[in-house]
Amino acid sequence: MALNNKTTTILLVVYTVVATVNVVAELQRFDHRPTKADGSLDILVVGDWGRRGLYNQSDVAFQMGKMGEKMNVDFIVSTGDNFYDDGLTDDNDPLFVESFTKIYTAKSLQKQWYSVLGNHDYRGNVFAQLSPALKQRDSKWLCLRSFIVNSGIVEFFFVDTTPFQDKYFTEEDHDYDWRGILPREEYLSNVLKEVEMALEESSATWKIVIGHHTIFSAGHHGNTQELVDQLLPILEEKEVDLYINGHDHCLQQISSPNSQLQFLTSGGGSKAWRGDINQWNPNELKFYYDGQGFMTLRITEDEIDVAFYDVFGEILHEWSTSKYTLKDS
Repeated sequence: MALNNKTTTILLVVYTVVATVNVVAELQRFDHRPTKADGSLDILVVGDWGRRGLYNQSDVAFQMGKMGEKMNVDFIVSTGDNFYDDGLTDDNDPLFVESFTKIYTAKSLQKQWYSVLGNHDYRGNVFAQLSPALKQRDSKWLCLRSFIVNSGIVEFFFVDTTPFQDKYFTEEDHDYDWRGILPREEYLSNVLKEVEMALEESSATWKIVIGHHTIFSAGHHGNTQELVDQLLPILEEKEVDLYINGHDHCLQQISSPNSQLQFLTSGGGSKAWRGDINQWNPNELKFYYDGQGFMTLRITEDEIDVAFYDVFGEILHEWSTSKYTLKDS
């Protein structure tokens, strides 16, 4: 069918609009407003957990349930590596129920879970974890590649960090599900543009970015240089307050020497790596624990309070910050 000039022009305009949308698409947003009278927000953070309750996963879940009830938590954040060793096979995989539904059974944990993908999740069927069918199986589940949770006083920017790391595209020991990622350079460029745009437009008092991989870490995996080079400059320029990750199976806090940014690791949801720690500037490494546990956040208009708990429910480390003063506990 021959096209006249008018039709060709219209099609060209439509194509240009679609191409532009693909390059800088707006991240999907979810509103999750505080429900407490004082406007505070209480959150549990756990990562690297899905092992059918093994490696103390069930014990960590039990303590999370107790703390969740005490705090009346608003929601739970998972920092990725949700199902070991190789993600889910499909959205009917029994591992979902065995490692999630049957483990996090406390009433206080039947709140919304916001999850990102880790490298182990990419070894399985990625679309399974992203599938709406999982929410039908367990209503508290939500996992996307990159997205935003808006809680008014704070916005959480979840970032898909696995495709940033070069080694996953060259190693031969594991297969990764890169559907939806290729061409990689275009995908990464889009993610960075989307995050930068969203941070720029945010009017929230607090900005918190969450990804699976470390930016800085004294743990087994150490720094993720690709994120240091590509993501960190955006976080610093846009004055992000916290970067929260998993990946290293530990609990950790590192302070940035260049900004107010804090790097918090909550990757102790199940298997931990005892004794696996590298030397780090003690002025920056505020806390490191090579065992299982989880993290809590309490956020108000004026202050963020962070606490790390071990598998026995004992507080290991506390830290607070405000927009006016900075104090360590």
